[in-house]
Amino acid sequence: MKVLITEYLRINLDTENWECRRCDHVLNSARENYKRGLRVYDRDPREIHKPLLDPQRYARTYSPDPQWCRILEYYCPNCGTMFEAEYLPPGHPPLHDIELDIDALKAQWQGREEVTEPVTGPDLALEKVLLGRKLHAEHEHGHHGHRG
Repeated sequence: MKVLITEYLRINLDTENWECRRCDHVLNSARENYKRGLRVYDRDPREIHKPLLDPQRYARTYSPDPQWCRILEYYCPNCGTMFEAEYLPPGHPPLHDIELDIDALKAQWQGREEVTEPVTGPDLALEKVLLGRKLHAEHEHGHHGHRG
């Protein structure tokens, strides 16, 4: 029995494993933090939040200081779907944000019908490609979005 937990995360109660809903990849034991089964990209926060003031001239630029803040992005190691992003101090372990009582969940779902709905989130990569093609086609045909 597979139970949907988040947009891209589910638990397989038969194997007691976390799984990616997008590609069915087995991540790790559901009795552990699911993030241990994901790829982590440790981002410099200045890549996301660009300085508003010149860092050569000012100590405080309205951008997070990487000595105090990191952005951790978690991705499926198989399909690359981003599961989570969190802001943490450097060296802080990943947050354990989902901890389920597996035995209680098994008892709760015993006799129920499995929910197998597809992932409902938007495919942002596809939307970006389609938008790019649309903008390219408009540019090639002389439609620049100007109103007359």
